[in-house]
Amino acid sequence: MTDLLKTKLSRRAVLQAAAVGAAGVSPALRAVVYAQGSDKPEKEEVKIGFIPLTDCASVVMASVLGLDKKYGVKITPSKEASWAGVRDKLVNGELDMAHVLWGLIYGVHLGTSGPKKDMAVLMNLNQNGQAITLSKKLADKGAVDGASLAKLMAAEKREYTFAQTFPTGTHAMWLYYWLATYGINPIKDVKVITVPPPQMVANMRVGNMDGYCVGEPWGHRAIIDGIGVTGITTQDVWKDHPEKALGTTAEFAKKYPNTCRAVTAAIIEAGKWIDASLANKQKMAETVAEKSYINTSVDAINQRILGRYQNGLGKTWDDPNHMKFYNDGLVNFPYLSDGMWFLTQHKRWGLTKEHPDYLAIARQINRIDVYKDAAAATKTPVPKDVLRTSKLIDGVVWDGKDPRKYADSFKVHA
Repeated sequence: MTDLLKTKLSRRAVLQAAAVGAAGVSPALRAVVYAQGSDKPEKEEVKIGFIPLTDCASVVMASVLGLDKKYGVKITPSKEASWAGVRDKLVNGELDMAHVLWGLIYGVHLGTSGPKKDMAVLMNLNQNGQAITLSKKLADKGAVDGASLAKLMAAEKREYTFAQTFPTGTHAMWLYYWLATYGINPIKDVKVITVPPPQMVANMRVGNMDGYCVGEPWGHRAIIDGIGVTGITTQDVWKDHPEKALGTTAEFAKKYPNTCRAVTAAIIEAGKWIDASLANKQKMAETVAEKSYINTSVDAINQRILGRYQNGLGKTWDDPNHMKFYNDGLVNFPYLSDGMWFLTQHKRWGLTKEHPDYLAIARQINRIDVYKDAAAATKTPVPKDVLRTSKLIDGVVWDGKDPRKYADSFKVHA
């Protein structure tokens, strides 16, 4: 640090110094361990696509803090316009990896969301932190949550339009699950459109939709702008749900295993840094709010990342289940049951006609071997079981043990 202090520290350098101090190990020492011999990354510069959402933060901060260098790689974050664009660039090799929807990766692997190509999930990037927003016009008529929305729709018959971000993605599945919980069939009872995340607020402002599901900061942004209210957060649909994944093609994972391990390790460490303190979260919010990343005001990001919620109707609360990037170290594990859940919902809503081999597909896609190596490098604990048990908003328990039965159990389906 002596030579570094001789020069004017840039904002990025300050953040990098903080990260190194928190980790307690110098970048040079780590680089010796992870960038030499048989562990040396085969591809040292990695282009990772991201969509302007708060949950791109661990990818961005791994680069900004210089944590990537500790593992012998250079991460170049690449801002993308839509999930369809991310899909296409992953498939054709323009992107090496991406901050991406779980359901997009699974959809491409099965050929249900575009060109079919074998894919890989290296880690879960975050849990929680999305929201379903209802328009101010609906709220003014009393529709402020699922029950009151169903009541209004029964009383006022018209075409209701809701938006998600990608047909097989997480936001579509949270929206569908929530609507169905209140007896609203998302396939038959409403019109569902696809809108890229950064365009959600603008589309609601001009009246193109009655509601939408998207990641932050675009839920809170609607409240700041006075055009929408929060109908529900996704953590209230499924506490600690999987959200974005670090995805790549199976071909890339096979060709560059050391690179995959190194990038995964750097991003795990970035998530750990974010969740380590309120000060770090504030620094993260200031960084990702910049034009080159999310391009919004810091106040649209920093409240909900700290668990401080408001619904746009005067209600405020502190939510302990806000967006987590590391938490106890188990956030990032790519549970097989998490991947299988999306397949069950794809079957439920007719995105796949037949039952796939749920477990076999999850084992193909989720690279638990790569993740465990990265977890060992970062001293991150791993769970004993590759399946986990969760209870969703409708009281139904998902444990991954009988996906066929689970997929067929819902009264509301396509």
